[in-house]
This record gives sequence, structure tokens and C-alpha cells, in this order.
Amino acid sequence: MLKNVTHFGAFQTAIDLYQIYKKGSPAMQKQATFTAMTEGTPADYAIIGKANGEHAKALANRILDHLALLKGDTGGFAIDRYRHCLQTATRAYRDGRDNEYVVCALLHDIGDTLASANHADLAATMLEPFVSKENYWIVKHHGIFQGYYFFEHLGLDKNMRDEYRDSKYWHACAEFCAKYDQNSFDPDYEDMPIEEFIPMVKEVFMRPKSSIYKKRGKEEIF
Repeated sequence: MLKNVTHFGAFQTAIDLYQIYKKGSPAMQKQATFTAMTEGTPADYAIIGKANGEHAKALANRILDHLALLKGDTGGFAIDRYRHCLQTATRAYRDGRDNEYVVCALLHDIGDTLASANHADLAATMLEPFVSKENYWIVKHHGIFQGYYFFEHLGLDKNMRDEYRDSKYWHACAEFCAKYDQNSFDPDYEDMPIEEFIPMVKEVFMRPKSSIYKKRGKEEIF
């Protein structure tokens, strides 16, 4: 067993070294030389722009890695937070929703690990440059709309969502919670595996629809 582990470790090291050779180690990569932004030159920001462009290509992978942090934490529910996300996305997919909507369903609770007091805001901020205004609004407000199903048990107003009745996205958010979110805590439900969602996630995060780093009417800078 130890012999196999040693061989695997050597193989993995070879892969890592090859990746460094292809991409260049941090020490080999070009870097700007200024120590204050007031000293930056177009050449410096060309280097930074290229580096950030390469970094952005792996965004979907980083997001999927962070989603995986939800594994094992049930928060007291019948299934863990990771399965809840898979189940929510599965229900949306099987109901015929498009890939962008399904990805929003998959990632709607990704903020649970770092933003326990406002998880919906974190997920919405992450998604905002890549999705429609309606899908962004759904993710941002789903926490309040989900409260319709349990706030009363915490001494809160279950109708808090009615503060947003004037929004044209109110019904869309209410529908998301009713059809896909509030009912996705079933240990016996057959969830789709994450592998089926990975291409959708990569598609959505391939290129932002809006960003401060995107030239209007042109390609993004970073």
C-alpha cells in the first residue's frame, strides 16, 4: 500500500511540475514593478490584465470547490447543505429551466460558509456579472422569500417578502422558493450528480455579461 502511495505521489508531482512548466511558476511569471498604483504604466497593466485573464479562466473550478465545502454540514436539516443545492438544481433542471437558472439554483446557498447572516447576498454578488437581472434578483432575495415557510416559527414575520411586492420579479422569486427550494430537503429524492452540472457552471462563468472591467460594447479587459 505504501509503495502504491509513493508511486502516486511521484506521479502527482510530475503532473504539478508539468503544469508549472506550461504556465510558468509564480517566480517565472511577469509582474508589474510598481509599489504604488500612482506609479503604474500601461505596460504594467498589460501584465496585470493578462494575469487576471488567466486567473478568470479557472473561476468555475474555484466556485465548484467552494460549493463542495457545504458537504457534511446539515445545519440541522435532514440532508446536508450540499445535497440541498444539488436537489434544488435537479428540480429546476427537470422542470425544464435553462442552464443559467439551474446554475443559480445550484449556487443559491453557496454563501452559507462565509456569510451565515446574509448568505443570499454573497451568492447574488458572485453571480451578478454573469446572469440576468431576474435571476440575480431571485438569488439575492430568496432568503427572505424562503422565510415565508418558517419565519413564524422563529418569531419573525413570514410575510416579510411582501415588502418587495412592487418588484416585477416578486412572483419569479416566490416560484423559485415554492417549486425548488423549500421542498429540497428530501433524503430519498434522486439528485443529479454534480458532474452533470459542471458543464453548465463553466458555460455560465465563461464570460461576464457586465463588469466594471468590461469595455462597453467590447471584450472585457480582464
